[in-house]
Amino acid sequence: MILMFAVLAGAIGYGGVALGWALAPKLFGFGWLAALSVWIAWPLGAMALMLIHALTGGRWGKAAHHALAAGVRSVFLIPLFVIPYALTAHRLYPWLQAGAAQVDNALYLNGPAFVLRGVIYLLIWLVLAVLVTRAAENANELARLAPPALILLALTTTFAAIDAIMSLEPTFASSIFGLVQISEIGALSLSIAALALLFSSAPDPEALRQLARLLLAFVILWSYLAFMQLLIVWQSDLPHEAAWYLPRWRQGWRVIGGLIVLTHFVAPFFTLLSSAAQRSRRAVGFAAASIIAGGILDQFWLVAPFAGANSGMIALLTLSALVAMACTSLLVARGRKQISNWIEA
Repeated sequence: MILMFAVLAGAIGYGGVALGWALAPKLFGFGWLAALSVWIAWPLGAMALMLIHALTGGRWGKAAHHALAAGVRSVFLIPLFVIPYALTAHRLYPWLQAGAAQVDNALYLNGPAFVLRGVIYLLIWLVLAVLVTRAAENANELARLAPPALILLALTTTFAAIDAIMSLEPTFASSIFGLVQISEIGALSLSIAALALLFSSAPDPEALRQLARLLLAFVILWSYLAFMQLLIVWQSDLPHEAAWYLPRWRQGWRVIGGLIVLTHFVAPFFTLLSSAAQRSRRAVGFAAASIIAGGILDQFWLVAPFAGANSGMIALLTLSALVAMACTSLLVARGRKQISNWIEA
């Protein structure tokens, strides 16, 4: 039943993607990038959470192990989903367009360097995914791998976020932009793992409580970093930094910003503060779903304003692409599980 639903939803998603490519080629890249920046949190975040659990221990990691392992295997889908982004990158970034004025940091923001860095990120993520998958059932081996792997993940994710999202406005600079995105990735991936666990089994109360507290920590971390970035830009009041936020304070974008605060901070924060809620499947599920909704809105809010006034079309493209990516990941994970069951039988 789940596979049939995933096939149907995936077909609809890819149909919307194809339609968007045909009808709005100039906007397609923005929608795809917004969806990709949400989806990629799952494989990269799952890999980071498995490595963190190898160092810290806890029942939460054991309970969510199978979901996180499936997330790590989704890393191998990244090259496939990067292709449409790579084909439309020249429409996204002003510094990649022909005849564009040279930017101050042209040594970093140029076509060859951009492609080279992207290839390096992909290679590192794929190699790490292979190593983590092989070591997943050996706690000692995974613990030895964890320190260097987490450092590489943090560095590549930071620079990938700068390249893919922050450089949409080449004059904007933020020293904590990568950290904001890393905390977002952690919150999204743990929320997805929590929902997968809640739908598939009944976790023991202590594992559920640990998951809830870790979710609360990620919510606080993301909220603090995002607010500090905004506060520093507001206090500095520099034109090249304010240009990043000004489009997001106008018209409907301000409403989306308010929804992000509500879904990504207020709702999960006040839900998970209660010790009783931390042991409630419904409360933890609600908080996880709220974080995912807030993360989708946040990435859309970061990317879409640069496309101008066509936010409705970009929203449809983003939703179609995200459904297509999610269903592909689910089909790969479930298909692999079914094949394993057939072999064992």
